[in-house]
Amino acid sequence: MESYAQLVPLMILIPAVGAIINFFWGAKLGEALSSRVAIVASALTFVIALLLFAFLNGSHGQPVIVNPPLLDGWIRIGESVEIPWQMRVDTLSVTMMLFVSFVGTMIHVYASGYMHGDSRFPRFFAYLNMFLAFMFILVTGNNFLMMFVGWEGVGVCSFLLIGFWFDKPGGVGWKNSNAAKKAMIANRVGDFGMLMGIFLMFWTFGTLDYYRPGEIANVHFLEETVHEAHEAESHEAEDAIGGAESEADGHEDAAPAEDEHGSLMLTSLRAQEHSEEAIAAEGEDDHADEEHGSSHWPPEYTNNDHIATENLGVFGQAERMLEEGVEVDFGPFSLPIETVIVLITLFLLLGATGKSAQIPLFVWLPDAMAGPTPVSALIHAATMVTAGVYMMVRSNVLYVNADVTSFIVTIIGAATAIMAGYIALGQWDIKRVLAYSTISQLGFMVAAVGVGAFGAAMFHMVTHAFFKALLFLGSGSVIHGVEHGHHHVSHHGHGDHHDDHDHHEEEFDPQDMRNMGGLRRNMPITYLTYLIGTLALAGIIPFAGFWSKDEILADSWLAGLFGQSALQQVGGYIALGVLLVAAAFTAFYMWRQMELVFYGKARTEAAEHAPESVPSMTIPLIILGFFSIFIGFINTPKGFLGLENIFGAGNLIHFIEWSVANVHPYMPQGGVFNPLIAIIALTLGVGAIFLARSIYGNGKAVTSNGRDPLAARPTTGAVWNLANARLYWDEIYFRFIENPYNRAGAFLADQLDWNFWHDFVHNSVLTRGFNALGNFLSSPVDLGIIDGAVNGVGRLVRWFSGRLRLVQTGYVRMYAITVLVGVVFVIVIIILPLIQAG
Repeated sequence: MESYAQLVPLMILIPAVGAIINFFWGAKLGEALSSRVAIVASALTFVIALLLFAFLNGSHGQPVIVNPPLLDGWIRIGESVEIPWQMRVDTLSVTMMLFVSFVGTMIHVYASGYMHGDSRFPRFFAYLNMFLAFMFILVTGNNFLMMFVGWEGVGVCSFLLIGFWFDKPGGVGWKNSNAAKKAMIANRVGDFGMLMGIFLMFWTFGTLDYYRPGEIANVHFLEETVHEAHEAESHEAEDAIGGAESEADGHEDAAPAEDEHGSLMLTSLRAQEHSEEAIAAEGEDDHADEEHGSSHWPPEYTNNDHIATENLGVFGQAERMLEEGVEVDFGPFSLPIETVIVLITLFLLLGATGKSAQIPLFVWLPDAMAGPTPVSALIHAATMVTAGVYMMVRSNVLYVNADVTSFIVTIIGAATAIMAGYIALGQWDIKRVLAYSTISQLGFMVAAVGVGAFGAAMFHMVTHAFFKALLFLGSGSVIHGVEHGHHHVSHHGHGDHHDDHDHHEEEFDPQDMRNMGGLRRNMPITYLTYLIGTLALAGIIPFAGFWSKDEILADSWLAGLFGQSALQQVGGYIALGVLLVAAAFTAFYMWRQMELVFYGKARTEAAEHAPESVPSMTIPLIILGFFSIFIGFINTPKGFLGLENIFGAGNLIHFIEWSVANVHPYMPQGGVFNPLIAIIALTLGVGAIFLARSIYGNGKAVTSNGRDPLAARPTTGAVWNLANARLYWDEIYFRFIENPYNRAGAFLADQLDWNFWHDFVHNSVLTRGFNALGNFLSSPVDLGIIDGAVNGVGRLVRWFSGRLRLVQTGYVRMYAITVLVGVVFVIVIIILPLIQAG
């Protein structure tokens, strides 16, 4: 079964091939074949993830590091720098692979119906496949740089998908493209923090690997597991001996004692032979173990003491350097390792706030609704926004040893959860409500990371992926139905809503919940599945959200009680109080949405004629609805109506404990059902639903003048208007960040670049200076000096030749006299020395 681990490169390769096929040949394949290529590629990744899950179960959770073929060594600089392209198969990465691939496949199937008729249908599915490929790079990498490749890849894919309908008329296309740019820019701010954290890690540890081959992630858990396994084997051996003796004593024709011992010896020899065969097989696999890690059980080592510090990964080195109190040298200064880890985690937190949409970089996610609804589901439920939380859970060793950062993480997560939940109360757009809901639920996960509840954060990530994908796809079904109803009313027939989106320009907004109402009669499947998703998100028992949200609240309470520092304890109590209020907000705004969309009477003819969606859209809703009920039982707590005897207690936590060293670092009682917290949270959720029902039910969802009932009341109008205005976050960002940046950009472009650099420097300084120098060189120098000198020589020669010409008279007598004088002159010169010598 160990060979299953070698399949992990296919998690990236298969969707990448699907994307390439649709990029180059999708238009020729047509809608049916191009969508099937993408769906099959996504489904195959889920099959491979199941095989990897089976492998980990068979190897007792032991991780394997795989070197993909053709990528032996990725980045090598001399002998000191080597960053390999290695893929890590462990319980945390496989958990991510399982729900990302499954939910992604459901979204692919749904999109085949939703995107029918779109002019760029194959390109859309190419982008979806590419999105999955980059997400799997992110979660399977064994080092931070490989994670960053996937990190940037999902950012690029989100840009392409959010702005997919960039060509819509009436200014809508500009809004869509601006939303894509907003997502890209906000994430680039976070990526600066991610890069700084990576650079600082590499300087400090000399590597970016999480763990090296053979290194153990959770030493204490492995030691306990091996110890328990040895004890269990000892008890089984004792029970076997006792059973054999009892059986021999109970028979009248019992065999002689030597036969009993012979039988026992035979059993022992068989066991020894089996052990020797296993050892021989292990010896044959030594070479593979060196390359891919070992998954033999029991492992040869139960700790990392035999590994030199420089041969450990980032997390192992961090723990050892903390124990030794190392100072990190930065050239002109040095810092304690504790301070360096705080800086690293703060930089990584900045990256997480961008990717997982937390304060202050959350503003891109609501605008991401500009993309087609399957994109919203993929981004919000399974892929991009989960990356930041995954990164922090993967870096749990660093965060546990950075109390200041963990406290900041707690505050940011809790503040984001309640802020986004409050804003969702005042939104009319069906998808925008869900967008702020996603931000709020991500706040729950981030706050869980802050209090040290890494297992609870992963549990909520898994359950949230199912019911949030269900809700987004359900909202797409609603929008699809309302658009069809509007087309029917407008006498446009029942063609798909994408067929004429380039030409259909009307003010009717199919996403505005004021245009809906009474849809449960026309869309029963969408209604029932949406109701399941709503109750799961609201945290109502026994739906999935109840178990995961309650786990975060209970762990926050335990962090307040058992935290090892004052900051941890304060953070735990803050998280508990704030998240309880946020949970009440969640139940309230989700039931408000149910009343606006499905209950009461249809408020428009479009809603009255809205049909149920096609099976390719409703079947994924049914499947996701099923899991939104039962997926929570993968991590049932202890002590609740004996459910642990049916489903097992804390299965997910125990599974990822092989990879996450600090699932419950300060909470020895983690995973135990807390009835007080559960009752309080459930009471708040149910109470909020009844409150929303009393305000919006019985046909009171919208007032006669199209206002929200809370907005119409003098006592609550200001509060609702503030939520509707989204707390003026965009306006504040525009005034203090975007507009000053635009003004600075305009000043630099117009004044500095054009007026000063182009007009003054180029035209005045350079051009005029060049012209002046050229005029000087041409007139005084060239014409005056150079030409004057040349012309002067000519005039001198002419003057001299004019004087010399007078000698040429033309008379022979003159020439004879001249010759005579010359001869006499020569004779005098010759005899002059003789005369002087005497």
